[in-house]
Amino acid sequence: MDGENIAAGLARYPTADRIGFARLTTMAFEGADLRPLRDQLIGKLADGTAGAGEGLDLSLIAQLLGDKKTGMAMQAEVLAFHQLYRSPCSSQQPKLRVLALAAAIDMGGNTPIEFLLENSGIELQTLYVVAGVDLPMPLPDHDVAIVIASDSEECADALRKIDSMAPRWPRPLLNAPGSVRNLDRDKLHGLLRGIDGIEIPATHGVARAELMAIAQSPDDISNIAPDLKFPVIVRPRGSHAGVGLVRIDDGAAMTRYLSERSEEAFFVSRFVDYSSPDGLFRKYRVVFIDRKPYACHMAIADRWDIWYLNAGMTQSAEKRSEEERFMRDFDYGFAFRHRNALAAVAGRVGLDYFTIDCAETKDGELLIFEADNTAVVHNMDSPEVFPYKPPQMRKIFDAFAAMLVRARPRREQAA
Repeated sequence: MDGENIAAGLARYPTADRIGFARLTTMAFEGADLRPLRDQLIGKLADGTAGAGEGLDLSLIAQLLGDKKTGMAMQAEVLAFHQLYRSPCSSQQPKLRVLALAAAIDMGGNTPIEFLLENSGIELQTLYVVAGVDLPMPLPDHDVAIVIASDSEECADALRKIDSMAPRWPRPLLNAPGSVRNLDRDKLHGLLRGIDGIEIPATHGVARAELMAIAQSPDDISNIAPDLKFPVIVRPRGSHAGVGLVRIDDGAAMTRYLSERSEEAFFVSRFVDYSSPDGLFRKYRVVFIDRKPYACHMAIADRWDIWYLNAGMTQSAEKRSEEERFMRDFDYGFAFRHRNALAAVAGRVGLDYFTIDCAETKDGELLIFEADNTAVVHNMDSPEVFPYKPPQMRKIFDAFAAMLVRARPRREQAA
């Protein structure tokens, strides 16, 4: 450790190398059979030759194969004895060292930062902040740190630990934990409320018993909020990627929904019909990097509950052509139309990196569904089918890397 890092209170620690999130997820996305690799890693565990990085990779493979329970059990066991991991780096001599601060949560609960840095020449180490283990003192050596844990109940303890250290962090710390904690659905409406040009329905946290009462007496839905009425959108609290997300039109539909769900906590919000004149729904993902918006993707479908994988973009050249125009014209099209609203969102959220999923209302306002620091931003789509995507993703990745370089202390940039 050099003298400057000693003064900064940083130290070198053993890191466990990984195949990593980006490579394993890409393999799964492309249809590779992960079972032989899983079996190989299980064999190494059995004979005692597996390292911590291989154990964490195995936990991810289990989740990618649909066995979340086993994957999370493996992850807990590995993280109990080792917390610092190194991702593959495209350079033997990295131009920057980034420390990502993660929580011990499932594979969708931390920013998939590896996708953003895959070919950047930036070294990425991930420190898992876990229950019962204090942050290492001194901290691992790094140039820039970034919080990648989400605003979820499972991450609350990790965010609290990081926040308690934040005022004394010896290097720049991006995505401050205090701002991350504003992103959960029931908080975001309060954060963004009152911005001109924005429509964001209030999201209310409710218990199962409250929904059961509404199922029996539909008129009592106004007890949740005075302006709430059917139809409403309901989802289990903490769910992602549309799991358990439904539109409910009346008490009978609420009864059916609850009979199929076992969760005890839910989110409820009013339904907004954001269909376009052609009857289709258009949903956009916008990435903010250092407060500047970038087009990430556009999904078009004949259903309101869109996410990219159910929109049929691969099967429709017409839809892809429209998405290409959205990306190409973004700066003087979508982003220009909503420039004031987008700038206000960036200012109020206050994070260095985050995404929003949004649409346009029939009145032309920006309809915001959610803001998130852990949404997947990737370049896995086929360049043959989506030739316009790789340049746009590289633009995003380059902007993210440039932000990290700018954040590095000036004395190091000049060295």
